[in-house]
Amino acid sequence: PEDWLCEDGECPEGTPHILQGEEMQKAHRDKVTQYKAGKASNMAQGKRRYDSKQMGFGGQTKPVFHKKAKTTKKITLRLECKECKAKKQLVIKRCKHFELGEKKQKTGGPTY
Repeated sequence: PEDWLCEDGECPEGTPHILQGEEMQKAHRDKVTQYKAGKASNMAQGKRRYDSKQMGFGGQTKPVFHKKAKTTKKITLRLECKECKAKKQLVIKRCKHFELGEKKQKTGGPTY
C-alpha cells in the first residue's frame, strides 16, 4: 500500500486498506497519525539492572554510544480504523522531514 505515499515526505491524512474482519471486507480510509515512542519506564528490567550497576564508585560501567551515522529516521504511521478502532502500524521510507496532511494550494496569487 505504498503507492499512495508522496515522494517529498508528505502524506495524505487517510490511507485505503482492506479490513480483516468477516463483515468488513471493503476498502476504506483510516485515521493516520505518526507513531511516537512512549516514555521509558523506570521499572523495566534493563533499566533496573543498569541503575544497580551504576550505583557506587567506579564511574560509567557501560559503553556510551557516540558514533551516530544516520541522519534520517524511518517514519512509522499508526493506522486506526474509524469503524472498529483496530490499529496497525506501517513503516515507510527514511526521510529527514515528514509532514502529515495533504498539500494545500497557495491562494491569492494568479495561477499559470
